[in-house]
Amino acid sequence: MGYYLFAVIPEPVEKKFSPASLGGAKREVISLPYRDMAAVVAKTPVQIYEPNRKNARAHQNAVSDVMKDHTIIPVSFGNVVEGKKDVEVFMEHLYPNFEKIFPKIENKIEVGLKLVGKKEWMQKQAHNNPKLKQMKTNIETKSKAAGYYDRMALGEASKKFIGSIHEEFEKEIFHPLTKIADSAKSNEVINERMLLNAAFLIDKDKEEIFDKKVNELYAKWNDKIDFSYTGPWPAYNFIDLKVKAGAT
Repeated sequence: MGYYLFAVIPEPVEKKFSPASLGGAKREVISLPYRDMAAVVAKTPVQIYEPNRKNARAHQNAVSDVMKDHTIIPVSFGNVVEGKKDVEVFMEHLYPNFEKIFPKIENKIEVGLKLVGKKEWMQKQAHNNPKLKQMKTNIETKSKAAGYYDRMALGEASKKFIGSIHEEFEKEIFHPLTKIADSAKSNEVINERMLLNAAFLIDKDKEEIFDKKVNELYAKWNDKIDFSYTGPWPAYNFIDLKVKAGAT
């Protein structure tokens, strides 16, 4: 039997957590102390665990359970080592990194906020933009061949217009929340209607204040944009180390 790795915590405790369902079986989740830290693991067969929905949910549920009482550095999905000695080697190799990371994330959680413009509102904004409106009118009066370069110009103008909306919501929503957060990241958006894709690292003592501010912004903008507010999560976006078995 091997050990499936879930996380590392900054206390050398021997502790049992809620069981995890991995590979179709219930696995006991425990912590194995190493110096002043501990690895959170489950004793499992050494095999490849498919990243299907059930296994991924079990992994995340185990991480969330540990988070209730501990600051954690999460280990990526599917990492299994062959024995307790290998857990010690894993901890030994990455211990200097863990020492640097834990003080930065102690008593902190990550939350995510995605904003997606409602289709009707986005269309209305574009329709009411004088420059885009005039360019569309000009194209309609020309043949397909004659209006080729005008359509290219319209495409570029549309991109700039979308960019200006993104900037507006960075200013209106992202910046006010960064004043409460310990740290923040505005990640790349995945489509034109996504106006913000942000992660915030917040002190647990400020979680209620942060939630209140999000609710205020939601009340102001929810008729125009859809909010997706998620968490709490481990500090995925604020740890510069991809923790996995075999790391050196």
